[in-house]
Order: sequence, then C-alpha cells, then structure tokens
Amino acid sequence: MEKFEKLLGKDSPLLVPIKNKGFEVPTEIQEKSLPDVLKGKDVIAGASTGSGKTLVFAVGLLKNIKKGFGIQGLVLTPTRELAEQITKELLEFSKQKNLNIVSVYGGVPIHRQIKAIPESEIVVGTPGRILDHIERNSIDFTQINTLVLDEADRMLDMGFIDDVEKIIGSCSKKRQTLLFSATITQDVIHLAQKYMENPIEISAEPQVDPNKLKQVYYDVDDNMKYSLLTHLLENEKSGLVIIFCNTRKNVDFVANNLKFSGIEAVPIHGGFSQEKRDRMLESFHSKKVHVLVATDVAARGLDIKGVSHIYNFDTPISKDDYIHRIGRTARAGEQGKVINIIASRDYKNFPQIESNIKITLEKTPLIKRVRIRWMPETRQRREFRKSRSGGENRRDDGRQSGGRSWGGSRGSSWGRGRSDSGSRGGDRTPSRGRTWGGSRDGNRTPSRGNSWGRSSGGQSRSGGSRDSDRGHGSSSWGRSKSGGGSRGGGDRTPSRGRSWGGDDDRESRGRSSGGSNSRSRDGGSRDGDRRQSRGKDSGFRGRNRTRR
Repeated sequence: MEKFEKLLGKDSPLLVPIKNKGFEVPTEIQEKSLPDVLKGKDVIAGASTGSGKTLVFAVGLLKNIKKGFGIQGLVLTPTRELAEQITKELLEFSKQKNLNIVSVYGGVPIHRQIKAIPESEIVVGTPGRILDHIERNSIDFTQINTLVLDEADRMLDMGFIDDVEKIIGSCSKKRQTLLFSATITQDVIHLAQKYMENPIEISAEPQVDPNKLKQVYYDVDDNMKYSLLTHLLENEKSGLVIIFCNTRKNVDFVANNLKFSGIEAVPIHGGFSQEKRDRMLESFHSKKVHVLVATDVAARGLDIKGVSHIYNFDTPISKDDYIHRIGRTARAGEQGKVINIIASRDYKNFPQIESNIKITLEKTPLIKRVRIRWMPETRQRREFRKSRSGGENRRDDGRQSGGRSWGGSRGSSWGRGRSDSGSRGGDRTPSRGRTWGGSRDGNRTPSRGNSWGRSSGGQSRSGGSRDSDRGHGSSSWGRSKSGGGSRGGGDRTPSRGRSWGGDDDRESRGRSSGGSNSRSRDGGSRDGDRRQSRGKDSGFRGRNRTRR
C-alpha cells in the first residue's frame, strides 16, 4: 500500500477501497498514468482489459466531482456489460463520497433511467442510449468536468464514431478527457487530436504473461469441428472456459448442443435482453457454470478472473480481436491455454493471425463424431426461411401438412392454381405458380398446391377460411372445383384425399371438398360432429351425403 499512498496521498478516500479490493502494488498503467491524471491533464492510455485502468479514471472522476452539483462525470463504453461492470467498481471506489452513479444503456426501460439521471453525479453508458437521452433532452452534460472514453478502439470499430462525436460536442469544453484503448489506431488518434488538449500518451505492456500462455490449433474437417470441441472440453483439465464465436447464431448453436451433450454452458450475445445477459454472466462469475459461449462484442471488456482456457470456435476476423480474446487468460501469474479449432471456413483469417504469433499445430486426437441437435428456435428459423422461399410448409406444431396446397385466413399466399381472386389487404408477393389469391390482411404463406382464394369466398379452385390461423385452418385446399370461405373457425382435421375444407370438422376421403358455404363436389355442413365422406358428390349449406 505504500506505493498507492505515495501516488494518491495518505488522505486519499480511495485508499480504503483499494485495500478492501486486495490491491497491494499498482499496475504498470496505474503507476505511469496516475500522476498526470491527478494533475488534471488529458491522457491517452494504451491499456487492455484487466490492466487496472478503472482505478485510473476513478481517481480522475473522484478528484473533480462534488456531491449535489449535477452530472459532472461521463464514462462512455461500447457494451452494456462493461457499463454495468464499471458502475459497480465506481460505486465501490466512491463510497466515502457517497456519489450517485447511474448506468445508461439500451435493452431496458428508458423511463427508469430518465428518473434516475437528475439525481446522479456520474453517468456510465453506451453511445446509442446516451444519444437517445440527449435527443429527448433528458440529460444535461453542460457541467461535465471529466469525460472518460473507455475501449475507444472498440466503440469506433462498432460504428459509434458519429454518436461519440455528437456526445462529446454536447459536453462542456472545460473538462479533463481520459481515453483508454487496447490498440491506438488511426481513428483513435484522429479522435484524440480533435477533442483532447495536449494529451499525454502512455502505454503499458499486456497483462498476459506470454511465458505462461500456450497457444495451439487443430486443423479439422468442417463436420468434425463441434465434435473436437466437445472432446477437448471433456478431456482438458480447466478452470473457467470461454468459447468465442463470430456470430449470435453460432453462439446459440454451440451452447445449446453443449447442454445436449451434458456440458453445462451459458451463452451471451447482443440478442438477449439485459436481464438475461446479467443472469448468464452472474452464473459464470459465481462459477455455477464453468463454460461461457460468447461473441466478441458481448464479452468485450469483461474482467473475469480464473479463466484458464480460451477456445476460438470461430477464428476472429482481425489480429486485434484475437489479442483481446486471449487477454482473458494467463493473468496474475496463472497458466493459460488458447485453443483454435480451424476448418475450411477459417483459412481466410487464421494465416494473418498466425503470421506474427507463435501458435503450435497439434495432432488431432481420435474422436467420435458427436450428434448435432438442432434446437427448436433454429428449426423455426429454418422453416420460416423455407416458407419465404416457397418451400415446404408446416403447422405451428412442426407437423407437415398433408395436402397439395394450403393457405390461412388473414394471410395472403400463392400457389399453382388456375384461377385468381383478389386480395383485400396486403401487397402481393411473387407467385411460384400460375395464380394466387390474397386474404383480407396478414402475412403471406407459400402454397405448394394448386390455388386458393380470398377468405371472404372467392371463386377459385380452393378457398381460404375467414377465421382460421395460418396453416391447417378451416380453409379448403387442394383441387376442389370451386371453393369459398368458411364462416366458422372450426378445428382442423387432416385430409386423406386430394383436398378438404369446411369448418364442420368432417374428414374427407373423396377427391375434394369445399367450404361449408360454397358449392363443391364434396362439401361440409355448418355444424355437426366429424364424419367421413367417401363419395364423390355431396350437398352444400348444411346438407351432406356421408357414410357413417
């Protein structure tokens, strides 16, 4: 603690929380930058996650901010998780000054933030939501005396440059600006030249100990990539594990299949609500779950202790992203291992990363191919894509429709029919068949059969129902010679013939059937229990010739 007392002064209110957090000696970035921060100078610090930079800008914020004078400090950061993490740490450091600190980011109700902002002295937030508040006039930065840009390179990579510049423009010009970035890119330099005054440049060596970090890669076939990942997770002795993927889709795929294989894992990406993301991270922080599957954006800036293994299921696009990923292991004298699983889709990016980093090729062990399971949400997305492209349609419960074509009420569709009926609502979409008819309103669902008409009873080869949902509604479908809309929304019964219809719940075994209120060779009545129709002709408007 002597070095901290020398840097901060014996009367500094930060000494108590520093001691409580177990810090004994300052890190390199703290030792180099704290003197200039305390002098009120602008500072550009090249520092990665886990380097101790939060303490550096906490010193600047607490030095300048007074209780009860409005918002005087702003910390901009790229992700929600990092905003939450910084807020928690600043609350610990500022206990003696009893400052109000609020996190401001998207994915949560904005009205709560609007209520909390006027009572706060420090705001920690993401650019998008901060700009939203500025446009709403629900936040005032005219009294800002300390501005912190954390993970500046990542914010610019994510396309926040315009938002960041608008936010900086709304702040008081008489301020101290502290910029922290893992990599000092040209965009970062340009931003510093434009908005900082004679900044002091400071850099620190990465906190990862290269002597304690082993980096390897396996080159496998595409269809064995997941099987190798599972094998390694089951056989490598490890503490906490982070698996990186490039897309949300792959994160969901890996996490869901690991659970199916008996390996408990939690996913995290930008598609989850903030509440769910917090819950997932908490289970990983508390070591209830030892495997985290994440995208770069979601995991950016997270300082998680005890990570022994990093798996790159997808090779990162750039070398900088690779450095950020591996920086979460081999810290504080601990051993760490990075495992890259390379397949054909990684050949484009991996050579650029391998060229300047020592990564050893490992012989692929003898592994058993693991069965891949497509989870319900993936299957739903696949069916949606099929329906959009005119492919096979299924009911909502996943069962395949049994007829030649089908359509729902309140949703226009298209097929291969010979007649056309007009749509009352919704734009027509391209038809794969000869004609198509729309319903009153709603989405379009592809039809593989001949044709069907509008739900209010058009003259087409088969007619849609007015009151049924998409799929196996009470619409008539198939090859009936004429069909109109059914006025009721009865249960649906699969057809064993070429077509069926009507909301009367009867099962048709003949060639065709029509709606209960339309002329057809086989027609259902308005009411009644299910009955089977085996003949070719039957009446209409409630009169059926049926065999019981």
